[in-house]
Amino acid sequence: MKPHAAAVVAVVCGCTAAGAPPSRPAPHRDARFEPVVSYLESQVDSAFPGAVLAVGHRGDIVLIAAVGRYGQDDRRPVTPETIYDLASLTKVIGLTTASLLLAEAGRLDLDAPVQRYVPAFAGAGKERVTVRHLLTHSSGLPAWRPLYTETTTRAGAFALADSTPLLTPPGDTMVYSDLGAIVLTQVVEGITGERLDAFLDRRLFAPLQMTSTRYLPPSSWQPRIAPTERSQDGTIIRGTVHDENAWRLGGVSGHAGLFSSAPDLARFATWLLARWRADSGRSITRAFTRRQGLPPGSSRALGWDTPSGVSSGGTRLGPNAFGHTGFTGTSIWIDPDRDLFIILLSNRVHPTRENARILRVRPRVADLVVEALAREAP
Repeated sequence: MKPHAAAVVAVVCGCTAAGAPPSRPAPHRDARFEPVVSYLESQVDSAFPGAVLAVGHRGDIVLIAAVGRYGQDDRRPVTPETIYDLASLTKVIGLTTASLLLAEAGRLDLDAPVQRYVPAFAGAGKERVTVRHLLTHSSGLPAWRPLYTETTTRAGAFALADSTPLLTPPGDTMVYSDLGAIVLTQVVEGITGERLDAFLDRRLFAPLQMTSTRYLPPSSWQPRIAPTERSQDGTIIRGTVHDENAWRLGGVSGHAGLFSSAPDLARFATWLLARWRADSGRSITRAFTRRQGLPPGSSRALGWDTPSGVSSGGTRLGPNAFGHTGFTGTSIWIDPDRDLFIILLSNRVHPTRENARILRVRPRVADLVVEALAREAP
């Protein structure tokens, strides 16, 4: 191993009733995971400046590994506590979970027209778009538009997203759409009467003690935040959301904007796995992680994706696995059949988004983790 590149922590823990592991576990090495960590180290300065990997299995956090550095402008080694811009992991950690909690409480009807919650969502065919369409990226909305150049306020960006015409009839085509997530943000905020960050802080992050997870990180967090891209004026983005449309939305949106650390996301994944295992009665966790068939053949669950073909989750996850990726170089995969989660956080967009090597790293890491767990524990 490169001496500067990795700090490895393997954890055996007794989880709390909330499904959250201890925040500062005692470290020890597990030889089964050496191939995983060695591979991650080999990708430093190629696929990313640095990365943190967290693996949970059967209720224990069995690996937290940090490799590489913060960035070109910051040669400090990253640690398990390094905070990353999650990019589109925001869609599942934040927006999808908010939708799940509201649906479970009977406050959100997944098959209701979006116009029930957002009357401004108007235009030809939009009366047929449901919340389920938004969650499965089958609403007919386009993938994206530059709201950050077309508008000057959060309200203006929402209004332009609401008035964007459909490209296809609802349910006909799967188009991964940030615009759909921006519309769903308004659904959640309309139901709760709170901005999305306030609702998530109160209902999710605080109860799970996810103290390193939030939108709009304060200046005191700056030393722990990995930088993202070099902007056109030459400055490095650090602690400000990388996604331009999320920036126009004041840094708070359902499609991007969350910052978090691997230990915090391990708490979230442990909680979600516990809900999946105990799913009964009012809980609808399994329904949210199951393929919806909108349109037929789509791999999309509600908010989440599932493995299909060439998947960022590799080739060895079970049939009930679900996950998501983020543009900045982040990913989470959860396999309830194995009681397993794999969280990989990196800043692959530093110093430029043109580096796409993370696409080969994610599936390889997932496969190596599953192979490691198949070996007998020492």
